[in-house]
Amino acid sequence: MAVKKYYAIAKGRQTGVFYTTWAEAKQLVEGFPGARYKGFTDKVAAQAWLKSGATTGKTAQKKPADMTATASLPANTLQVYTDGGSRNTGNVQGGHVKNGDKAAWAYLIEYQGQQVSDSAGEFGATNNKMEITALVEALRKIKATWGTELPVVVIADSRYVLNAITKNWLAGWQRRGWQRSGGQPLANKALWQQLAQLLHDFKQIDYRWTKGHATNAGNVFVDAALNRTMDQLTPTQLHPVAASNTAKPAPKAAVAPKIIHSGEKPQRASAESMQAIREQLRQMGYLQNRKGGE
Repeated sequence: MAVKKYYAIAKGRQTGVFYTTWAEAKQLVEGFPGARYKGFTDKVAAQAWLKSGATTGKTAQKKPADMTATASLPANTLQVYTDGGSRNTGNVQGGHVKNGDKAAWAYLIEYQGQQVSDSAGEFGATNNKMEITALVEALRKIKATWGTELPVVVIADSRYVLNAITKNWLAGWQRRGWQRSGGQPLANKALWQQLAQLLHDFKQIDYRWTKGHATNAGNVFVDAALNRTMDQLTPTQLHPVAASNTAKPAPKAAVAPKIIHSGEKPQRASAESMQAIREQLRQMGYLQNRKGGE
């Protein structure tokens, strides 16, 4: 049976005190810009909170918008596509990631006709770790290249990462000393800490969800990039295969990226691997020629 409470809504589709269930009350605040509300067991307390100016309470969180197609954005907006994956051979009920399972992340940054991309991988990492890493690495690249003042739109298919940010899970973990509710350990704590610091540095970031492996060209690109990285991982590698570049004309034939073997100095491989992916996706109709870029 649904429990009813007194919900005081200071800012929403309707305002006032409502004796109702949360399922009905959230329809008045969810997705409403700057909505403010609070639940009470006592009507008088709810009315008093509302009359006091409603200086405390909850703010309704806006869900990441669906980004199955690129929406029109201001010309100075950085669009960031991120993705992570793991070929988890233990991905069955009760199974775990094994040390030999391949995993990788990738990002694509688009800005005023430029495209910058990177990908890297490792063994024994979870899909979630790779999803977080992709966003961390992308924000680091943006900060180093363009700074933190420009508006950024993050487009990803990972609700795990997007919900952690937009639903304030990340802020809650931080308040509890980087623990989950009930004091449970937080997986990938170090990565979440890095992400929280980076997000704090940026002035404006928006988030959009897109269906994975569908029609969004940017998402298709990063998925192809991380899978190519996993294809090229070998157990003897000291550092994962990766590529980073600002877009240039794609070569007629792809050149195999250099594999870093044990004992060699870790370094980024050549950019031809990413260019080969661009050329393949262009031929499939996902990518179009861009002014000042490809």
